[in-house]
Amino acid sequence: MPGVLVIGVDGVRFDALGEQATPSIRGLGRAGFLTPVPVDDVTPTWSGPCWATIATGVTVAEHAIVANDFTGHRLAEFPDFLSVATKAGRSTFLAVSGWPPLATTRDGGPLFAEVTRREFLALPPGGHRDPARWGDNDENVATLAERVLSGDPAPDVSFVYLGAVDITGHELGAGSEYRTAVMTMDQRVGRLVAAVRARADGADWTTIVVTDHGHLDAGGHGGREPEVVTAWAAAAGPAIRPGARPVITRHTHIAPLVFAAAGVRWPVTG
Repeated sequence: MPGVLVIGVDGVRFDALGEQATPSIRGLGRAGFLTPVPVDDVTPTWSGPCWATIATGVTVAEHAIVANDFTGHRLAEFPDFLSVATKAGRSTFLAVSGWPPLATTRDGGPLFAEVTRREFLALPPGGHRDPARWGDNDENVATLAERVLSGDPAPDVSFVYLGAVDITGHELGAGSEYRTAVMTMDQRVGRLVAAVRARADGADWTTIVVTDHGHLDAGGHGGREPEVVTAWAAAAGPAIRPGARPVITRHTHIAPLVFAAAGVRWPVTG
């Protein structure tokens, strides 16, 4: 069965994806596509609502997540792609660095409710605003995910979340430290992509890398500035012809692509 890997990288500006800085993401784009994805006008440019739209394929009007606290969500009615795949009988894998509501009940979570294997790597005490601690956590998540994706059998549908770039932007702005964090993130993405491609069935896999929002030069987000509302996605797989028109132009397009690649009917009822 073909596998699907979605890598979520938080807070990565589209204009930071230079050829030298992000060769892994650029290479994935050449194998399929790399395209800007504007955050729609009704979605606040916070991680919560953006990732909820990515995960569910529906807008804030439906999933009802409008901030980084998910309390009051409607995820039972509009579930995430891992939960849908799990209910359809696929094996699923979730690996999250640092941000609890994606994987735990904290702050109204979890966004990803039903998975076969769940790995949440919490930050050490006092590490929430420390870019170096986030970097270490991302490295541990990438190493864990690389091992899982290289194993046999591999999960059918996986989501791996890396958050160090976003916290670097918040704490240090979108300058040199931010660009260095982007380069390190790309190296981790490259390792995960390589783990998939090295598999005997690697040519059958679909890989998607996506961000939720950008950052201001001084750091931060939440407004409608071009550098904040311009997210992006890169994807490659057997049904994606290199150079063809991207099948993702909005965050709502991620989940349907996952379902199509995994052969999962959406939505699953009952």
